[in-house]
Amino acid sequence: MTKYLGLHETLDVHEILTFKNLCLTKAVTMSKLAQDEKLKAILESDVTTGTQHIQQLQQFLTNREAQ
Repeated sequence: MTKYLGLHETLDVHEILTFKNLCLTKAVTMSKLAQDEKLKAILESDVTTGTQHIQQLQQFLTNREAQ
């Protein structure tokens, strides 16, 4: 990965990060409301995966100089 992101790349990563945060919020909320155990498991899996993706996207924005 390059050391610096272009302005449009930074904006794209920020837009994806915002979308993933919205998806994570919805999955957390719906997992508490779901009554079906299989659906709860799917949503909890999505929460775990979404959290990892958000952390990776945040690294693109905060750790650019270290790369």
